[in-house]
Amino acid sequence: MGLPRFSRPKGVDGELSPNLYVANCGPAVGLSFDTIASVFSTFGEVKGVYPADDSGARVIVSYFEESAAQAALKALDGHPCPALGGRFLHIRYSIFQPPSQVNDSVPVSLVDSELNIPGIYLLHDFVSAKEEEELLAAVDKMSWKSLSKRRVQHYGYEFCYEVNEYPPGVGLSPHIDTHSAFEGFIFSLSLAGPCIMDFRRYTEGVWPKSASSSDMSVEYPDKSSSFLRRAIYLPPRSMLLLSGEARYAWHHYIPHHKIDMVKDSVIRRGPRRVSFTFRKVRTGPCQCEFPQYCDSPR
Repeated sequence: MGLPRFSRPKGVDGELSPNLYVANCGPAVGLSFDTIASVFSTFGEVKGVYPADDSGARVIVSYFEESAAQAALKALDGHPCPALGGRFLHIRYSIFQPPSQVNDSVPVSLVDSELNIPGIYLLHDFVSAKEEEELLAAVDKMSWKSLSKRRVQHYGYEFCYEVNEYPPGVGLSPHIDTHSAFEGFIFSLSLAGPCIMDFRRYTEGVWPKSASSSDMSVEYPDKSSSFLRRAIYLPPRSMLLLSGEARYAWHHYIPHHKIDMVKDSVIRRGPRRVSFTFRKVRTGPCQCEFPQYCDSPR
């Protein structure tokens, strides 16, 4: 079950509510949810503390009673809070959004067997901490090519993005690596920082007519299409293998977040994440069992 969702207040005072939007407060500024709940519980029973967005510096404090929220807002808004390191909190009321108004979140798996997607394998601690350090040092000695939001290094064919560097909050749009360009397995080694990788399988064929073998991937279809969805946590030094159905029929992507929720725990992405991606260039037409996702001529 996903965490409850709340709307960010739009007015100065907002609408009276048992839920408070609290800025300058959260894991990104060194305050745990337990610490925040303990401080706010002096005004009444706290139902829960939740991330307000992906920043890690804003939270929702949810009370059982509106009177408790009102008392907390009056006492803490715009004043230094000694119990929270003297921070000045900026507080407004927040409104709970019923499930019909938001997209349902998906549970994040820690191991590949929980995904129920044939062909996905995740190996933890594939390299040691020392090997990770040596690999990062090696790539940092080489030249990077800047894209719109991340940097890459190429080995082999130019469109083979063999090394990708992701700054905090930068992800990857949903895509399937083109069938006509690459054959066999796809390996991805995560270094330096963690992330969440999502997988979607759409119910209809998705390959656009304009695709060609020079494209690395194609981002299709639009968000209105129906799909199955899964997600897995990729810790540093882990190796992800995509094969079979997972490689040829499921879109994969990395959400653009600075923090991720994993089993109700907040995981903040590191200052960088470097992905070593290994693919084999195809020399003949694709003969996969998923023609509705395939761009290769039959």
